[in-house]
Amino acid sequence: MLSNQKLFTVGTFDFRLQHLLVIGVLALSVSISMLIRSTPATYGLELFEFDPFFNFRATEYVLENGYDAYFQWIDEKSWHPFGRDISENSQVSLHISASIFYQLFGSNSSLYDFVIIFPLVIGSLTAISVFAFVRVLGGTTAGLLAALMFSVSAPIFTRGLIGWFKSEPLGLFFAFLAMYLFVSGIMFNKGKFSFIKLVFAGIFLALGLSSWGGILFFLIPIVLFYLILPFLKREKNFTIWAAPVFSVSLILSLLLFERTSTFTIGYAGLLVGLSTVFVVVCELIKKFSNESKHIRNCSIFLTSIIIAMIGVFASGIVGLPGFRYLNAMNPFLTSLDPLTDSVSEHMTTSITTSYTFVSVFIIFGIIGIWFLFSRKTIDLKIDKRIFALIIGIAAIYISSSFVRLELFASVGLIILGSIGLAILFKKILESNIFSSTKILFCGVILGLFLTPVILPEDLSWSSWAEFPPTILHGGSFFQISTNDWPDAMNWLKNNTSEDAIIASWWDYGYWITTLSNRTTIVDNATVIDWQIKKMAYSLITTPENSWQILNSHYTEDVSKYLGDDNVEEWGGETYQSWLSSDDARKDCKPISISDAKKLDTIQKRCFPVAYGLDADYLLIYVAGERIPIPGSNLFFYTLDGGGDESKKHWFMKISNHEPSKFLEYDGITPTSYFMENSTLGKLMPFSIFKHVDPDTSRAYDEHRDGLIPIYIKDIKYMDSENDPFYLVYASPSFYSEIPGPMSTVLIYKINPNYIP
Repeated sequence: MLSNQKLFTVGTFDFRLQHLLVIGVLALSVSISMLIRSTPATYGLELFEFDPFFNFRATEYVLENGYDAYFQWIDEKSWHPFGRDISENSQVSLHISASIFYQLFGSNSSLYDFVIIFPLVIGSLTAISVFAFVRVLGGTTAGLLAALMFSVSAPIFTRGLIGWFKSEPLGLFFAFLAMYLFVSGIMFNKGKFSFIKLVFAGIFLALGLSSWGGILFFLIPIVLFYLILPFLKREKNFTIWAAPVFSVSLILSLLLFERTSTFTIGYAGLLVGLSTVFVVVCELIKKFSNESKHIRNCSIFLTSIIIAMIGVFASGIVGLPGFRYLNAMNPFLTSLDPLTDSVSEHMTTSITTSYTFVSVFIIFGIIGIWFLFSRKTIDLKIDKRIFALIIGIAAIYISSSFVRLELFASVGLIILGSIGLAILFKKILESNIFSSTKILFCGVILGLFLTPVILPEDLSWSSWAEFPPTILHGGSFFQISTNDWPDAMNWLKNNTSEDAIIASWWDYGYWITTLSNRTTIVDNATVIDWQIKKMAYSLITTPENSWQILNSHYTEDVSKYLGDDNVEEWGGETYQSWLSSDDARKDCKPISISDAKKLDTIQKRCFPVAYGLDADYLLIYVAGERIPIPGSNLFFYTLDGGGDESKKHWFMKISNHEPSKFLEYDGITPTSYFMENSTLGKLMPFSIFKHVDPDTSRAYDEHRDGLIPIYIKDIKYMDSENDPFYLVYASPSFYSEIPGPMSTVLIYKINPNYIP
């Protein structure tokens, strides 16, 4: 064939025309991925979302202080006054890898610019590791199709855009590289080459897990494949050492990282260990028992392994995964924790959402499942077919839990769809039908592939990358680009003392710490959930209560302002309970940064839930729209743009406040009680003027069904002598006289001289 024509020879390798085709398609896949992922750069080069700002700061710390200091780092700027043990609960591999790559390739750029580009490059290059992995399972054509599908998959590229210096891009890169090495190492007996591949497969999968906890998913198909492997016809002497080599490499590599070692010596290590033992023992059974009894004996042993796993988990000897991981395994679990539910990416997915995300990939995936189950598909060995089905179906199942995991639905459908299309193409092109029909078929597949990428114009997959970095629109509902947040962070940096403590909702913690270099009470790492609940309580309770909680030192008891019921429910100890305890428990040390590693002990001794937050400033964020009043220079405002004003119902649920007291029956409109008696209501520099019918524009004094509240500017706290809080900064949008979206950051000084 022409595609097999030799072009030139390098050593013993013949470079043929088909290799040129492979390189061309891979280059196209990487290029398409880069073009789509770089779209937000039109708004300016900035980090995306919230977590990338912490990851940038952590990478900067590595470069400035060295690796030893990084692994000993307790971040005093986070989670005041406890601090945060970085190596214990952050993406260590991401920080270390980025620092290494920066030293190798980024010397001519700033670190900030480098980490903006980093996910774009790594995410796009992952298409090559996807090709390598799927190629082992389904052949070169399947691998190339998988690379192309990967490059345009919306759930994947939207979590790997330029500036998205988060877990997923590097985690997926390591994971697919590890899966390629695993399947090629365990499915082909190449002696020492297989040994090396399996060792590095374990190392790269560990690096992936250290980068992103979601990579735990890839352990599911590996464990299930181990449980099926002895029932396949394999080379006994090869399998008996191949499986343990990978498992030992994986476990030892995971133990190198403090964060991953916790589940390695727990549920993950148990599943990998027992499934590996099953493979080894079954191969020994097959080696020393009658061939006719192999399946029976292995089935009995498999049953005992499963019972043992259930028994260990039921006994509590090994703890179960956290709720997010259990929810992924069982999508029917529902959370009773409003704090978990308040995170948008934890929203339960729906059929409509799933179809929007994966669209025609569903058709391709069904084709793949059909062929992989079909007995007539004789081109692929049984172990390849089984592994492809396991990982594909498991990925689709896992994705049904919540929106963030739709990424795995794409992974599963890419694997199944690319293999299915490759088989279908081969069958059609090798058939005796007319050439015009073959061309038409190829055109239909190409049309299906391109349709969701480019149509409809404003809702196509490619358009999902067309929005500004979060720091420029504040996480609001408006696709705007302003400097309100950068300006506010600069104000904090230049107008507050270096030891100032900033209170805000956790969404903004990483921005404050990284951009203003100030200490925060809570941030986007939900390390201590009761601290977040206290912050929510402070925003909804009365200003007097809030002042007492926020202004009090972190060693002062504020339980009477929080409520004893809340303190106990959030896992703390009331002051009266502490008084009635023995003398040894009363002799506790004040909570400090240096005690952070002993936090569990301190919790048992000192009831920190009931302590003050020790803040100096309180930051809130308000988003809405500015509506000009005809014939004047004044404006009306609507407030429901995705700022704190839109999160008030979550603040209420998280802090055990009854929403009906603060919200009208529509669950959105604030009551007069909220506006006049809650801290957030008083801090928002607006008051309700009228309630308007959007259809007739008729205004009413009282709220009715279907009416929208219209606000006017009204700053309640400005007196630095008599108010519990007073406004010291409002970002430029607050003063703007341009109609349209408003995104304003407000900073209040917590008045230390206020007398309740």
